[in-house]
Amino acid sequence: MKLLLISNSTNAGEEYLAYPMPYIKEFLGNKSLNCVFLPYAAVTFSYDEYEEKVQKRFNEIGHEVKSIHQFSNPIEAIENADAIVVGGGNTFQLTSKIYENNLIDVVRNKVISGTPFIGWSAGSNVAGPTIKTTNDMPIAEPKSFNAFNLVKFQINPHYLDANPEGHAGETREQRIEEFLEINPNIYVTGLREGCMFKIENNSIQHLGKRSMRLFIKGSEPKEFSSGDNLEFLL
Repeated sequence: MKLLLISNSTNAGEEYLAYPMPYIKEFLGNKSLNCVFLPYAAVTFSYDEYEEKVQKRFNEIGHEVKSIHQFSNPIEAIENADAIVVGGGNTFQLTSKIYENNLIDVVRNKVISGTPFIGWSAGSNVAGPTIKTTNDMPIAEPKSFNAFNLVKFQINPHYLDANPEGHAGETREQRIEEFLEINPNIYVTGLREGCMFKIENNSIQHLGKRSMRLFIKGSEPKEFSSGDNLEFLL
């Protein structure tokens, strides 16, 4: 498999997809690919607008992007894709639409067979076993919380350590600890902004200037930096 799982699309003060674009370019290679884009996480803007934003950036590195909503047969579109790209937004809406269009199995089978998969934010969340470690509100009710199950660990994108002064609610770490109480056999990775996982066959790399925080039931959270061995996650 070839996966590029990105925490966030845009760092503060930067243009859209600016920081991950060099990684995306290297990941996809020099040959022009026809990428099928899943815009389903969009809520407050249209699929056409989302497609145009992503098209612009991918065209700059020599790749074509067409949103799946432009195809009359979404399953056939995935089956014929050179690469699959899943954008961020609301994870529950994204997952709901994936199920509505019967894409769980076809995407999973396509990626397992070697088709590159790129996702950011909600798009990286759906690469895991479930969407249960998303940060989003459940504004839509998907058929299931089960996701593409391309990796066996959960991702919490946009992971924050912050506990603002005066905030009496749970921190992100406490929310993840709740997940582990109910799902004790699944690892959770806190993927901070500006970072990503690159997975190729039996190799996994953490890329980015910030570390990744790993949560395992019964253990203290651990920090892993780029260059650390993460093969135990696969």
